[in-house]
Amino acid sequence: QVQLVESGGGLVQAGGSLRLSCAASGRTFSSYAMGWFRQASGKEREFVATITSSGRSTYYADSVKGRFTISRDNAKNTVYLQMNSLKPEDTAVYYCAAGGPPYGSRRGADFGSWGQGTQVTVSS
Repeated sequence: QVQLVESGGGLVQAGGSLRLSCAASGRTFSSYAMGWFRQASGKEREFVATITSSGRSTYYADSVKGRFTISRDNAKNTVYLQMNSLKPEDTAVYYCAAGGPPYGSRRGADFGSWGQGTQVTVSS
């Protein structure tokens, strides 16, 4: 069981930036894809970004493409989500997910471990 610790959430104004970090335990971290998902109040969890086990490929939801960047540092067992040009509609609890298929996935069910979630609030 992989344990995930997230940080970096907070309150920012529209147009601002935040960088989320997710530190994972587990000796096989580099063998699996990682992902970020978010859940806004009253809505279902949605895919944000995923990164392959190697870090060579990334995929994004259309709503964040061009604004968010997912990256990973396998030596540090850490995945990041750089969020720029934030909009009020980005407000949500953001969850880090681990244990995905090596090629990445936008399906939450494909990930075996989840972080506790970190709140991101973007004011207008």
